[in-house]
Order: sequence, then structure tokens, then C-alpha cells
Amino acid sequence: MSEPVIRARNLDLTFTTNDGPVHALKDVSLDIQKGEFVSFIGPSGCGKTTFLRCIAGLETPTAGEISVNGMTPDDARRARAYGYVFQAAGLYPWRTIGGNISLPLEIMGFSKAEQRERVNRVMDLVDLGGFEKKFPWQLSGGMQQRASIARALAFDADILLMDEPFGALDEIVRDHLNEQLLKLWARTEKTIGFVTHSIPEAVYLSTKIVVMSPRPGRITDVIDSPLPKERPLDIRDSPEFIEIAHRVRDGLRAGHVDD
Repeated sequence: MSEPVIRARNLDLTFTTNDGPVHALKDVSLDIQKGEFVSFIGPSGCGKTTFLRCIAGLETPTAGEISVNGMTPDDARRARAYGYVFQAAGLYPWRTIGGNISLPLEIMGFSKAEQRERVNRVMDLVDLGGFEKKFPWQLSGGMQQRASIARALAFDADILLMDEPFGALDEIVRDHLNEQLLKLWARTEKTIGFVTHSIPEAVYLSTKIVVMSPRPGRITDVIDSPLPKERPLDIRDSPEFIEIAHRVRDGLRAGHVDD
């Protein structure tokens, strides 16, 4: 097997606060291979987002090691090795959708022609073609999140890190975006790290599901999914899907019992 794209070994992270230390992560070790879709699931405050931010170089572990494409997270960030999608779309209301998506390209010094080409390409990837001159307030919440994903894809990094991007959306829109995200992943073959609170979402999207315990966040189970890469929504009614969902739920319970 080739070297993992993301490799964590014995990762700890403790925050210093006025109320004393907060132990966010404890002894987290994980390999993520190129092209995998890996979901992180666990109770609120378990360190899912903190771990994603460690991968992105936005938080610094207090112990252990982590590498991204063989580099430190800081070097990977400077090399623009990943795109990051936050929980909120975070679009600037005074910029058009096309202008929001092109912003990182402007900062990185791409030519106007290259910006236009990339914006048009990623807008088509997320089914937003024709909306580049609209403003964020003219789009639904789901469309705004798709624009946020397009912005993260614009500079064509091989890794996409997503922090609960669909958590605030209703179930119908969420199902639709889950389907679209799987199609996008199949077309781009990117490595995706995805934080979620939803068991069905984690099982539906992932090739690997990482189950985490309450704080301090530890990995209680890593589940390699046997589901096929192409997954219609009704696969959620299959015995295989239900069996994986049960294992995720058992892992979440075990984390609570161990504490």
C-alpha cells in the first residue's frame, strides 16, 4: 500500500483556558489513503472538528505527529494541499457568487482568464452554472453551501476537508447534497475528510468511518465500508447499510461506557 495522504500518530491536544486545561484529543492515530472518503462522527465536543483543524494546520497538537502529503500541516497549508469547507458557507454578501469563488484565486495571483475558467468549471461541478452573477442572498442555503464547496475546489487541491457542511440544512436538501457530493467525489477522485453528527450521512458517504469518544476525543472504531462506490439513496434501506449503522451506533455507545 502507498504512503497515506494523511498520517496521525499518538496525537494529543490540550487547550489552556481560564478554567483549567481542556483535553480535546488523546492518543489519536489514523491513516487516510489517497482517494478515500473518511467521515468523523462522535458526540458534540468530542474533538472531530479539532482533529480536522489539526490536519489543516489550524490547531497545533501538544503531542504526537501528523503529516499531510508527507509534509507538516503548516507546510501543506502553504502548499495549498487542501481546500476547507466550514459549517457556514461564509460567503461575502457584497461579492457575487462568481466573485466569492474567485477570491482565493485572486489572492493566489491567478490571471483573470484563469480565474474565469476555474470558476466556470467548479460551478458546473456543483451544478451552479449560470448563477455566477447572483449574490449570496439570492440563493438558498443549500446553493450557498455548494458555492462554498466550489470555492474550496477552485484551486484544485487533492484534499477536501469538510466540517459539517450540511448540518444546518433540512433533511430533503441534505439528502440531495449528499448525492451530489458523492458524484463530485467520483468525478474528482479527491481525498475527503468529513465531519458529521449524522449516522446515516456518515454511512452513506464514506469509504471509512472514524468513530470518536466524548472528550478527550479518542478513536473507538474505524469501519471500512463494504458498500459499492456508486450509492443510490435507497441503499440506506439495505441490510448492509443498516449493519454498518448499527456498528457506528455501538461504537458511539462504547465510547460513553468507557468514560
